[in-house]
Amino acid sequence: MGRLLRTGLNAGTEAPRVVGGKGVYFHLSDGRRVLDGSNTGGPLGHGHPGMTEALRKAADLPMVSEGWNWEGRDQAAEDVFDIALAGEDRWAGAVRFCLSGSEANDIALSLSQALTGRHAIATRERAYHGLVGLSRDVTVQPHWHGGLAAPDGGTRRPPACAPVHVLPAPEGAVYRSRVETAARPIAPLEQRLSGAADMLRQSAAVILDYTQGGFYHDGAYQDAVAAIARQEGAFWIADEVVTAIGRAGRAFAFQGGTSRPDLVTLGKGLGGGMTPVAAIILSKDLAHELKGKSWQNYGTLRGHPVSMAAVSAYLRIVRDDGLLQRVSALEGLYARRLIEIARRHPSVSRVAGQGLHWTIELHGPDWRQWLADTPDAPIASRVAGKALDAGAVIGTSGEQTSLFLAPPLIISDDESERLLDILDHSLELADREHNSMMEGVH
Repeated sequence: MGRLLRTGLNAGTEAPRVVGGKGVYFHLSDGRRVLDGSNTGGPLGHGHPGMTEALRKAADLPMVSEGWNWEGRDQAAEDVFDIALAGEDRWAGAVRFCLSGSEANDIALSLSQALTGRHAIATRERAYHGLVGLSRDVTVQPHWHGGLAAPDGGTRRPPACAPVHVLPAPEGAVYRSRVETAARPIAPLEQRLSGAADMLRQSAAVILDYTQGGFYHDGAYQDAVAAIARQEGAFWIADEVVTAIGRAGRAFAFQGGTSRPDLVTLGKGLGGGMTPVAAIILSKDLAHELKGKSWQNYGTLRGHPVSMAAVSAYLRIVRDDGLLQRVSALEGLYARRLIEIARRHPSVSRVAGQGLHWTIELHGPDWRQWLADTPDAPIASRVAGKALDAGAVIGTSGEQTSLFLAPPLIISDDESERLLDILDHSLELADREHNSMMEGVH
């Protein structure tokens, strides 16, 4: 049992030991059943019968590498276009499957470098895009740098593969405390992006995600960056590894704007939480540019028959069960309740989110002052621990002050209310520490 390297997200605490799960609940080794309130990789919860049946049938399929033709992979591609990309046929050109969101982002970025001849790449502040190659380079959250860190503050980060330009982040909050508003006033969008043209003029691509670090793009930010990228000859990659096909309450988060990407990356929930799988969608223009060229990028297990069966099964469940509409309806409940909760708790700095992905940021150290795996659990981890005691898993992503909610898309109204009640109760711990700190200041 002691031979597995610890990989927990909650710094300073041990992760709960999961022994099973059903629906929107985890089963823990101590016999408890707790709400799964934060699991971007499990959009259908646990043990969904439609997914289980699809994988049971797929277990008899042959092992086929990416270099072979396979009817199941052709069908999964058709399902991506017919279901996920319904109404987007004017720009979407082709899809290629791979193993993870990190790999998808690395492949998209390296293709952009090959096509433009440029070395540098760009992202936005507080981004996370993965831990592989170029995807690691554009991961600018300090606690996911892919290297080594120690409690004394010493860090060793691997050398970068490419220069990285970092754009100012969008805001997207539905709630900001008076303290947060005063400390970090929001400049007009044009002012915030005033240096973007110079950055993108040097970059092969700009890659934008829609949730990381608690920043959620609105259409105006996306469209502004997309326009600058097109003007300066850089590709725009929409990182929809977290948000695509359900989590954002629509097929893709980029549909909140009028612009359309050159490349889209998918992952996490694409396989319904049953198998690792990811994909890259290319625009028609980009797919046309690859005609007559050999894209020298190959993976043995990409498009594996089991993964392809999971993709097709998940997409059909999303369509047949009306999950996009369900998540869109739940978005209003979460926004309303989280704003109410934030106003009651002085420890909350800001709340932002969309669909069924929400970030609650607490007052405390700036995210840039992140410390390594501390012997003392940071405030976000302690709040998450209190929530677990009360019956729900709430995520922290390893940050000191950020909590996030990302329950399965099948969660009911009553289960959502219970999850939010547990968050409300657990924030009392953060309030006590915040109030004590403020009394010390005064």
